Amino acid sequence: MSPLSTLTPRVKTLKINGLDVSASEGEKILDVARQNGIQIPTLCQLDGLTSVGACRLCLVEVKGTPKLLPACVTSVEEGMEVTTTSERLVKYRQMILELLFSERNHICSVCVSNGHCDLQGMAQAHGMTHVRFPYLYPQQGVDASHRRYVMDHNRCILCARCVRVCDEIEGAHTWDIQGRGGDAFVITDFNQPWGESQTCTSCGKCVQVCPTGALSEKGKSVAEMTKKREFVPYLTLMREEL
Repeated sequence: MSPLSTLTPRVKTLKINGLDVSASEGEKILDVARQNGIQIPTLCQLDGLTSVGACRLCLVEVKGTPKLLPACVTSVEEGMEVTTTSERLVKYRQMILELLFSERNHICSVCVSNGHCDLQGMAQAHGMTHVRFPYLYPQQGVDASHRRYVMDHNRCILCARCVRVCDEIEGAHTWDIQGRGGDAFVITDFNQPWGESQTCTSCGKCVQVCPTGALSEKGKSVAEMTKKREFVPYLTLMREEL
């Protein structure tokens, strides 16, 4: 075996929605689908950040596998047959969205990100008209201790975008997740007020990648908070070229 052959990624051939596609070994189903013009819904995934499969909205069917698999963290395999949309997947994605709405206090009409929210947009795209599950109405707080930003735990969906961008792009790792399941919530440093954090650089990257109104800029009123996420893949590319 020549040294060059060890460096060349192996090519995998598979089918996505009946379409013959090829991919490099190690590529994820989500990436290969997008390369071929097939869109799969996501919430926790964001180009430029590592994928963690937290929201499960990108579930797909793989022939021969009874379980639904998250496309963002499932590697392609030779001969794989993937289905990205079906009656079963629509049902599960709607259920995931409804559960997200029921776990916290998402009241869109008074949210700073109303009209600019990924969760809200995803619910509209999937025809979600109501929530079939009982609302938990958790007692969640609002941390406005930072001089420029606000953290509203009522809007958080625990996608961990803020945790990843702070760690992987900014290198500060101010954010983290404490607790498990329904009791989990994001924290700064050792669960101290954001404004007292010794590691936060106030760069605002966490605010820009947040998919909902959980993280916002002070001074923004209802429906004013838009997010700018294009910088994440750019910064990742620049790091790779250094």
